[in-house]
Amino acid sequence: MESAAGLGNSNVEVRDDMEFDSHEAAYEFYKEYAKSEGFGTAKLSSRRSRATKEFIDAKFSCIRYGNKQQSDDAINPRPSPKIGCKASMHVKRRSSSGKWYIHSFIREHNHELLPAQVHFFRSHRNVDPLNNDAKVRRKNMLASVSKQYGAYQFSGNLENLFRNQHDRGRSLTLEEGDAQVLLELFAHMQEENPKFFYAVDLNEEHRLRNVFWVDAKGMDSYSNFGDVVSFDTTYFTNKYKVPLVLFIGANHHVQPTLLGCALIADDTVHTFLWLMRTWCLAMGGQGPRILLSDQNDNIKAAVGAILTNTQHYFSLWSILEKIPSRLDYLSMWHETFMAKFRKCIYKSWTEEHFEHRWWKLIEKFSLREDEWVQSLYEDRKLWVPIFMRGVSFANLSMASRTESVNSFFDKYIQREMSLRDFIGQHKLILEDWYEEEAKANFDAWHEMPELKSPSPFEKQMLLLYTHEIFKKFQVEVLGASACHLKKESEDGTSITYAVKDFEANQDFVVEWDAPKSELYCSCHLFEYKGYLCRHAIVVLQMSGVFVIPSKYILQRWTNAATSKHSISEGLDDAQAKVRRYNDLCRRAIILGEEGSLTQESYNIAIGAITEALKKCQGNTLAANRKSGSSATPAIQVDEVCQGNTLAARELEPNSEAAQTSKGSKRADPGNERESNRNTSNKKGKAPLEPEIANSAQEDFHQMDMPSSLYHPARFLTTLLRGGDINRRGAELLGEMLQEQN
Repeated sequence: MESAAGLGNSNVEVRDDMEFDSHEAAYEFYKEYAKSEGFGTAKLSSRRSRATKEFIDAKFSCIRYGNKQQSDDAINPRPSPKIGCKASMHVKRRSSSGKWYIHSFIREHNHELLPAQVHFFRSHRNVDPLNNDAKVRRKNMLASVSKQYGAYQFSGNLENLFRNQHDRGRSLTLEEGDAQVLLELFAHMQEENPKFFYAVDLNEEHRLRNVFWVDAKGMDSYSNFGDVVSFDTTYFTNKYKVPLVLFIGANHHVQPTLLGCALIADDTVHTFLWLMRTWCLAMGGQGPRILLSDQNDNIKAAVGAILTNTQHYFSLWSILEKIPSRLDYLSMWHETFMAKFRKCIYKSWTEEHFEHRWWKLIEKFSLREDEWVQSLYEDRKLWVPIFMRGVSFANLSMASRTESVNSFFDKYIQREMSLRDFIGQHKLILEDWYEEEAKANFDAWHEMPELKSPSPFEKQMLLLYTHEIFKKFQVEVLGASACHLKKESEDGTSITYAVKDFEANQDFVVEWDAPKSELYCSCHLFEYKGYLCRHAIVVLQMSGVFVIPSKYILQRWTNAATSKHSISEGLDDAQAKVRRYNDLCRRAIILGEEGSLTQESYNIAIGAITEALKKCQGNTLAANRKSGSSATPAIQVDEVCQGNTLAARELEPNSEAAQTSKGSKRADPGNERESNRNTSNKKGKAPLEPEIANSAQEDFHQMDMPSSLYHPARFLTTLLRGGDINRRGAELLGEMLQEQN
């Protein structure tokens, strides 16, 4: 028998004269010893008496005891910690007294001990970290935890991470066959598009714990509209049968974009750490500028650990909709409380105003002891509008869920819906999403909103904003006529105005700094919806400014939202680019329709596209070398193509181009080019006939198209919207048209 001597500086010593009342007591002692040393434990074996059936022998070991056993048929096996360590304690029961004694003890390990990270071991997770010496060591564990998650750093409180480690063993509650249905869905979507991404998280028993997936369209949308993302846990929090969480964005038509789906087993820090890391990986390792979520400490910890460059806020509607249930004891005074509460968060012009009104509200309704209300105050900078100057939430943080784009998914998902039914609805969600976005794009290319006033602001944004945003902005422009302003104060270059809104019958405060072109209105419309309000517009008018400052024109709301080029290059230049871009799209649709009818028309179309592309690229290179060079004149590829079809169409209502059948005489292309060149050289005026854009130097990125859009004309339209066309783009178009023929 190996006698156990004192263990140096350890708090727990193993002696050869020790006795225990039971083998469980012996194991608890060994765990305490292991915890002080820094290793995990396991019950290696035990033996009962054949006569009495009582335990008479037990052996406990280091978790790294023994060697890993490989299994050829194991699916995604969990990494084994075993590396041949011999550390163990063998105890036996004395037949005379019934006491347990140490039969053998091996102290030496063949690996490093980790006393500072002992709470990560499964055998120690059931110990409350708040009531033992490990609490003192947790501050020293921050660096090692950061290393565990790669290059990510976390500067917040890790209390929940340790508290919830025992929850790692949970698994998804699935009905029989659900896992197979999920697997078939992923296999099908990956077969349709190899860029489809999914990941699974298994617990220690190899049972499904968390699942994440996102299709290629979602990843593409994130590249254009990933500045603001909503992480929606509503269905999980409200205990829907399908524990679904969604990553949601908004496109330039204010339509929801699905940026990722997940099924989660619980709402622990471990789950959210895994989910945020997996989602960030799927999106190319780049986190959003702003992430909105429910008020949840575990989400807050995970976002702080993984998305280190992301500003994290709480959705306003998620706060407001919790009030009736969280403060149900105020139901008799609910309307009075809400009126005071809204005044506090919406009408506070400064942080001092907010503080004064908040504590007055707390005292009036005796809420000082309410823990949730206390947490709201502690997190005030994550949801109260006064703390969010200059931040824009892109319509994703509204006062109620029904107003937000998140509600789009509510019509597809019911509380008692099974996973099989949800998968069917998932396909419908994607189909409807694709269809609505395609329709909005189509409307943007073929229609132009009408001006409703002579306002220069309305004219400025007519060609920049998408239809949906322009209509909303139009309401603000017209509403400015119902506002009256009064100068309140002046502090250096900053002027504060009081604005009376007669339509809303409310007073607002607008701050205007002319040298910096900075505006701030107490209605917070820009912060929550991303375009200027009527109160700011009337201040600009009275200040003699008749152009919206560029910092208040978000590119995500413009027709150039998916462009690689920023609209900040200058509004006039941006408007000219948008005109040229929209005109090319219209012409491309006509080209697709005409060029796909016959093989001869197709050959002409491909030849014209290839020739036009070469000239555009050459012109772009020349422009890069010599600034100020004129644009390459437009090539009437659609007119050439029309000569080979029975039904010719006019490019413009006032076009003088000849419309004849094959072999007919047409206008001289040389004259057309000369006319365009002369028009483009007029200083300060945009050409009436849009020219080919000077922005073809970047490669076209192939888009992943849903099968419902594989119609020649519609494919061409989407292809053009994806970016600048190069040779590969023309070849892709050619291959598609050949298949159609």
